[in-house]
Amino acid sequence: MDEKLIQRLESAVARLEALSCGRGGSPDIGGDAASLDPSIVAYEDLIAQFVGRVSSAAEKIGGQVLDVTKIIEQAFSTQKELLIKVKQSQKPDMAGLVEFLKPLNEVIVKATKMTEGRRSDFFNHLKAATDSLTALAWIAYSGKDCGMSMPIAHVEESWQMAEFYSNKILVEYRNKDANHVEWAKALKELYIPGLRDYVKSHYPLGPVWSASGKTVVFAPTKASASGAPAPPPPPPASLFSSEPPKPSSSQPKEGMAAVFEEINSGKPVTSGLRKVTADMKTKNRADRSGVVSAGEKERGVSSSSFSKAGPPKLELQMGRKWVVENQIGKKNLVIDDCDAKQSVYIFGCKDSVLQIQGKVNNITIDKCSKMGVVFKDVVAACEIVNCNGIEVQCQGSAPTISVDNTGGCQLYLSKDSLGASITTAKSSEINVLVPGAGQDDDWGEHALPHQYVHVYKDGQFVTTPVSHSGG
Repeated sequence: MDEKLIQRLESAVARLEALSCGRGGSPDIGGDAASLDPSIVAYEDLIAQFVGRVSSAAEKIGGQVLDVTKIIEQAFSTQKELLIKVKQSQKPDMAGLVEFLKPLNEVIVKATKMTEGRRSDFFNHLKAATDSLTALAWIAYSGKDCGMSMPIAHVEESWQMAEFYSNKILVEYRNKDANHVEWAKALKELYIPGLRDYVKSHYPLGPVWSASGKTVVFAPTKASASGAPAPPPPPPASLFSSEPPKPSSSQPKEGMAAVFEEINSGKPVTSGLRKVTADMKTKNRADRSGVVSAGEKERGVSSSSFSKAGPPKLELQMGRKWVVENQIGKKNLVIDDCDAKQSVYIFGCKDSVLQIQGKVNNITIDKCSKMGVVFKDVVAACEIVNCNGIEVQCQGSAPTISVDNTGGCQLYLSKDSLGASITTAKSSEINVLVPGAGQDDDWGEHALPHQYVHVYKDGQFVTTPVSHSGG
């Protein structure tokens, strides 16, 4: 028998003996009894089996991958302690729930900080781990009106965001280092099926609080402890003045109000204007000429090109078209409230990631660079036009994918979208990645040709793709 299993059995027996001797018939569930609950024991098995596999792979890699994996271990251990407290506590109000979940939130924030600052060589590992930890927020589900998906769906949706970076790891290290591939696969199995199946078996409708347990009390302020409401935040420093406040009528007016006040004052309107002398006129100034310098030309070009970019947008227009424009450096863009009659238009985005959660009619990606798009299902087509360095992942079905005037495009297809018709024109460096035959098999990468040979034969031209063979 496995040594770890024997140790766990011995520990369980010891806790049962201590519980039978020490519990004096109290109706509340004590700490020992809660830790022996089948759901808690199953969670310990989840940690031992799935988290342990991720940790084993991380130890072989070391560095930041090992550091972020230790945070994953800490997050799952923290959630285990929270699940034990759920067995012993009554359902709190919103303020109490926020305080109750604070230890888990602090661990997730710690992981998020690892992805900030200068981009690491293991950025994809850090993002996959950090985004996956949001799956643990299923414990905050308190009902259909809480603004969250059901616990099982929440775990699946959270992993979909992390899977974008996990797939990058699999592609990058497929033929370089098996330890990184093992780490990415183990991380996926931790959530799908690991955590998902656990939640499905024990908490499909969210955590079950104790009806007779203790009340969760959040840390009160001095005022709230005495029954009075908490004071508002302190005003800005400018309000801490020794002078008494002046009435609004004595405050100087600004903008158009000041203009009308000056007009109505009865004073000559032009009394405050300066007289322009002869030497101040442009035609008499030596420092002004009709010749435009090269520097001024460059500044004019740069300023006009900047003004064309426009403000960032992520909005639904006329109820039919989602517009995502000019997003730069945004890694967590999400469209979740969409339907099959709506289209998505992505324009001018750079170094960003957009996730489309739901079926839409059409997706167009135009003039974007270093952009990642993850979508589930599309009714008509996904179009990529005038782009550079694009990564698109289809998690459902897509009948048509077209790539036009694009350099550098990675397409990740799901098993449901393998029958998609892919059309390319004036594009290069297009790679299509398809899942392996088995769950543990590596992704297969296929390069689409962009060079062709045209040969005149039998009265017509015959076109074939260029094939390169090694000598």
